[in-house]
Amino acid sequence: MTCVQTQNVSQEQIDNALAYREMIAHTGRFITYCGGAPIIGQRMQPDPADRVALKLVRETDAGVIIRGRLGMHTSPAYAEDVYVGGMSGIDIDGKRAGFIMPVGAPGVTTLCRKPATRETNPFIAPLSLRYDELDGQMWLDDVFVPWEHVFFVGADPDPIARWLRWHHLYGWLAKAEFTLGLALALTDAMGLKEHEQTVEYLVDVIVEVQTVRSCLIAAERDPDFTEAGYCFPDHRHLAPGGIALLKARQRISEILRILPGSSLVVAPADSDLAAPELAAGLEESFAGGGYTALQRSALLQLAWDHVSSALDGRESAFELHASGGMPNWRGWLRKNFRDYNQLANAVTAMLGMPMPEIDVSNIPRAPITRRRCAAGLPPAGKN
Repeated sequence: MTCVQTQNVSQEQIDNALAYREMIAHTGRFITYCGGAPIIGQRMQPDPADRVALKLVRETDAGVIIRGRLGMHTSPAYAEDVYVGGMSGIDIDGKRAGFIMPVGAPGVTTLCRKPATRETNPFIAPLSLRYDELDGQMWLDDVFVPWEHVFFVGADPDPIARWLRWHHLYGWLAKAEFTLGLALALTDAMGLKEHEQTVEYLVDVIVEVQTVRSCLIAAERDPDFTEAGYCFPDHRHLAPGGIALLKARQRISEILRILPGSSLVVAPADSDLAAPELAAGLEESFAGGGYTALQRSALLQLAWDHVSSALDGRESAFELHASGGMPNWRGWLRKNFRDYNQLANAVTAMLGMPMPEIDVSNIPRAPITRRRCAAGLPPAGKN
């Protein structure tokens, strides 16, 4: 709704967006997001006009017929609707369009990726038995979309994605806080709370967690506003938090692998601890300091599943792409930072002599660089 208001389209478009928003608020219907960028086979097409995700087959009085292939979107096994953004390449009457379609609509095929390889014992895999990164592609074979679910949103995904980035950052923070909590618990369980280097590791994680907390608070307490007067998180504050965690996430995971020492690698399973021929030796090896061998091993297995399992690798790979990766987060910060000219001219004013007026306003206006272009081929033009 915010996006169509920003595009200054017809009142009918705004009413349709409002009606859909009210419907999902009332029913709890699950809608997921796909930016609409082309996938690898489409980007390799020799004709630039074919390097788009979707093509308009025809228009009817009731709606449009579209065809094509869509790249990664999240939760395809659960979502009921998918919003396809303006990067899909479809223009109608000279305006870039986005679409909402049911995943069960005629002509829609959803391909979910394989589940992660995992242990079947919940003691060894307390996280990866419960969670996974579920992503997939969507193939459209002459799919009908009614006009009330066609929105002229423009090619820039920014107005649509602004809330998704806020949501992403909260998810990233939740994982970082979980990692910090686990690191603190392991510090106690491994008898390391007086160990100086371990405390320094903890401080490293605390810095990242608190930085993102501060960025989120600032983004909410000092918001921007939509055309209709609703507040939304200010990306001048939000983007630095995302950039900080994108830089730190691998280091945070590595700290959790380092902190408990080699016990992380050799921690026994509950079945090992229950084996008569092993129980006494393992209890002697892993108990002590107020923890039984079972308690300490459970904590170590949780840490292993969190940062050394297939779940950890899949989640990391997903987050590197899901919201555009580091180039997009840096681009959003560049676009939303507002003090370019003010800061530059304030510095030159201190020289006490006439100076040229500095204007570097081209920096935030420049479009964000596209992340993908087929090797050896020029970027795709507009459809």
